[in-house]
Amino acid sequence: MIHHLSIDARDPLRVAGVLAEIWKGKVYKFLIPGSYLVMPFDNYGTHIVVFKSGDVWIPGADIEAAKVNQAAPTDFVSAHAAISVPISHQQIEQIGKREGWRVLTRKQGNGNPFSAVEFWVENRYLLEFFSPEFTPQYLQAMQPESIDRILGQPIDFAPV
Repeated sequence: MIHHLSIDARDPLRVAGVLAEIWKGKVYKFLIPGSYLVMPFDNYGTHIVVFKSGDVWIPGADIEAAKVNQAAPTDFVSAHAAISVPISHQQIEQIGKREGWRVLTRKQGNGNPFSAVEFWVENRYLLEFFSPEFTPQYLQAMQPESIDRILGQPIDFAPV
């Protein structure tokens, strides 16, 4: 279970507002200046923190906790998340188009094990959204027998 994640954005407040709209959540100022927390208030404490572009987590020294530091912003990132949301894929598409962001609904079939909406926040950060009609497909595709069929057998690691 993933309870939260953080992303960065050129316009963190705008991005947080859009994510709250899709998630039917609320936006709060976060502990780091210029960053925001989006909460749907589900049963798991799930949330997304939207930092300003270039903010990155770095380890603390010795017993010091991790902290956020400003680094050079990047155009794209390797991290992405897949999130079930309470609105239809058509509503997600409308929101993305309104914002001027790339949105693509991938339907199950032709090599896609499940349907999802590719939602490119600020045209640089990928979030995959599962509308209520897509979530069951995803959950079915993530079962052990489906994963084995799609990816083959798991890798066995010998104890060290």
